[in-house]
Amino acid sequence: MTYSDLRRQLSAAIAGRARATLSLDGFRRAGVLVPVVFAPDGPELLFTRRTEEVLSHKGQISFPGGMAEESDRDITRTALREADEELGLADGDFDVLGLLDDHATPSGFVITPVLGLAPERPVIRPNAGEVAETFYVPLAFFASAENRTTEQRFFLGRMQDVWFYDTGTHVIWGATAAIIRGLLERLSTFAYPVEKTDRPRRSPQKGD
Repeated sequence: MTYSDLRRQLSAAIAGRARATLSLDGFRRAGVLVPVVFAPDGPELLFTRRTEEVLSHKGQISFPGGMAEESDRDITRTALREADEELGLADGDFDVLGLLDDHATPSGFVITPVLGLAPERPVIRPNAGEVAETFYVPLAFFASAENRTTEQRFFLGRMQDVWFYDTGTHVIWGATAAIIRGLLERLSTFAYPVEKTDRPRRSPQKGD
């Protein structure tokens, strides 16, 4: 697959259906950059591990992002601004392809994922106060049911699936895992078909 092929697939996945939007009283708006990076052996996703000093989601695995500010012209600007503040990413490092489905979190945020694509791994300058670690995981890893478990939790008046991806060194779950799941479902027509079998999982322990 070439970079152009990957860009066409991701753009078609975005255009394939309207995205789900959420507006919930009392929830704060946030934007995250979903950083897809082209690699010869297949695209990768860039992740951060949050420090224990940040205000929310301490120590968790996430995409770069944060709360919207009044000065942000739109949620894409929020995601790119936060990616710069957290990782030193410039606007030109990732080509913004569009928005994915909104996701609500129990911590009171409505997160809008902004899909971005880079032709190679960018130069990263992590903010030590917010980012403890950065790492990459192949996108294909998340398509296999062997790497995924699930459980149900009650949220927003109903039981909902919560997914967990265990890389062996990190557990990716919650909104970040839901965003990945949504991206793969959009891409399943073109590549990375999502296997439907999920194994039950324990509740996450502190540090997951």
